[in-house]
Amino acid sequence: MTEDEYEAELARLQGALVDAQIWAVAEGKKICLVFEGRDSAGKDGAIKRITEHLSVRQTRVIALPKPSDREKSQWWFQRYAEHLPAAGEWVIFNRSWYNRAGVEKVMGFSTPQEQEIFLRDVTPFETMLDDAGIILIKLWLDISKKEQKERLDDRRSDPLKRLKVSPLDAVAQEKWDAYSAARDEMLRRSHHAGGPWTCVKTDKKKDARLNIIRHVLHNLGCPAYSHDVPAPDANIVFGYDRVIAGERELFS
Repeated sequence: MTEDEYEAELARLQGALVDAQIWAVAEGKKICLVFEGRDSAGKDGAIKRITEHLSVRQTRVIALPKPSDREKSQWWFQRYAEHLPAAGEWVIFNRSWYNRAGVEKVMGFSTPQEQEIFLRDVTPFETMLDDAGIILIKLWLDISKKEQKERLDDRRSDPLKRLKVSPLDAVAQEKWDAYSAARDEMLRRSHHAGGPWTCVKTDKKKDARLNIIRHVLHNLGCPAYSHDVPAPDANIVFGYDRVIAGERELFS
């Protein structure tokens, strides 16, 4: 795909997103997108393309900092629950309650008991969201070790990307296997009917962005689009069911 073809397809899909939000507002739909993945997997870029032309009044991107001492003493889901969507709203979590099963587990920011309680409680929590009429779309953005290294190196050398540099970047490659193990357990134990995981191969950023938008549009429950949005590429976007069945693999 040439740059012009990419920009044209992106504009077409963003137009469909605008139509979908008009529908969601009119119907009082509550949309919640959860973006998870390793550092540099492309969460920020994908979210930017989704929200670029959506209503700022009806769309919120939530990227919470590390919890305060008070928040550490709360029920784990409490600081996230207050940001959930009301009727007509889209809320996008750039990392979410799954921090407890990912970075917190790998870096030792919480105890094994706290991590086990989270994995025990996350399915009932998300089932309650589903019962409350929240459309929950969970995306795991998967990146290869080689591509992650290149992107992390690029961050450190590009002055315009300094705000993306994190102390955790330094150990992302060093703890690659630990993150893989945490990912596998998290996906396996939190994939359920009310909140299934969808995996996205993101080594090719532009292909990933287009296919994420297609997946979102096809899973909102919105009536047929005049834009005739194609289904996402099954080699790029696939349900975690296919990983369980051995039909697809995540980067190890």
